[in-house]
Amino acid sequence: MIDSSPTLPLPDHHVPVVVIGAGPAGLTLANILRAARVDCVVLEAESREFIEQRPRAGFLEEWAMRALKGHGLARDLLERAPTQSVCEFRVDGERHRFPYTEISGHRHVVCPQPLLVTELVREYADVRGGDIRFRVRDVELHGIDTEQPSVSYTDPETGTRHRICCDAVAGCDGARGVTRAALPADRAQVARLDYGVGWLALLAEAPPSSDSVVFGVHPRGFAAHMARGPQVTRYYLQCPPGDDPANWPDERVWAELRTRLSAAGAAPLTEGPLIEKRVLDLHNYVVQPMTYGRLFLAGDAAHLVAPIAAKGMNLALHDALLLADALIEYHRTGGWDGLDSYSAAALRRVWEYQEFSEWFAELLHGPSSGDAFRAGNATARLRRLFRSPAAAGAFAESYIGSAAAGNQQ
Repeated sequence: MIDSSPTLPLPDHHVPVVVIGAGPAGLTLANILRAARVDCVVLEAESREFIEQRPRAGFLEEWAMRALKGHGLARDLLERAPTQSVCEFRVDGERHRFPYTEISGHRHVVCPQPLLVTELVREYADVRGGDIRFRVRDVELHGIDTEQPSVSYTDPETGTRHRICCDAVAGCDGARGVTRAALPADRAQVARLDYGVGWLALLAEAPPSSDSVVFGVHPRGFAAHMARGPQVTRYYLQCPPGDDPANWPDERVWAELRTRLSAAGAAPLTEGPLIEKRVLDLHNYVVQPMTYGRLFLAGDAAHLVAPIAAKGMNLALHDALLLADALIEYHRTGGWDGLDSYSAAALRRVWEYQEFSEWFAELLHGPSSGDAFRAGNATARLRRLFRSPAAAGAFAESYIGSAAAGNQQ
């Protein structure tokens, strides 16, 4: 929300930056600012326990891992994290192992978002003594198009309204947060792509059934297997958009997964209790520009990439790194160049990942689309991917993010 209070409370104090949202983008940004002695306050609508347990993405690209470790963040976690260097396609009952690390020289790090968030919260709040306020209510932005912006919120314990004055607001509160809504409609364009399919997102209390990510391309619909830890596995099943998870009892889920992920020589799926079932209507969006006045969006507040190639958390970290550098420059020198160029710099990688997401989605969903032309195109893409070294190299670079990695450095 923005400027809707009839009277504003007197400001409690002033800090250079207010960060709204304690996800990977907000916490990475706050930690880097704290280390650079740029004071900030983090406001989060949920409890600490909630954000540390919320199941989310689980793969970091290698450049993102190096950047976090370079800032002294989550080093122990990332040192222990398993890596993946191969993905597997299962098509027409056959397995096609794709060694993207061998091709690109880069790998994925298996790092479930709750574990990373837990480490980032601990580092910011417990180790570095950063100011983070959980379960805040009714957050509002004021004067973001002026040189004296502020943020107000309600304390959940006392019901008291507080207001913090600042130089900049970092909107890291996701797709449904208040900061994205604060951009005037005539100043920001939202580019959106709807895929017209749903994914049933499943979390199974069961060890992974493969040592790699598995993509099942099947006439009945796409399916996927992704490790989330030694005892937890993420699965996806393509379903109609808007489908009800209640239509998918456990027996039906496992039967469909067995069908869509079957292939000669593949180990049987390790089944277990399904602790999460939710339907995602697949879509992407991009907010352009990612800034308005003294408000700077990062992560899902600025863009969403469907979980087709595990790009969302990596993009959020890329935003945070760029924005941190620009805010530190402004704090130290008063220079506005970095903040002026933040949106354009971030959007270069955003669009590279969006383009790959759309291309990959068509490869995965074309065979089950019911459209003979789309199915034929998807089959041609798969055949070229498996047979052409040039096509394999291009896919590997986009899949692991190495083609865009130079944008950050």
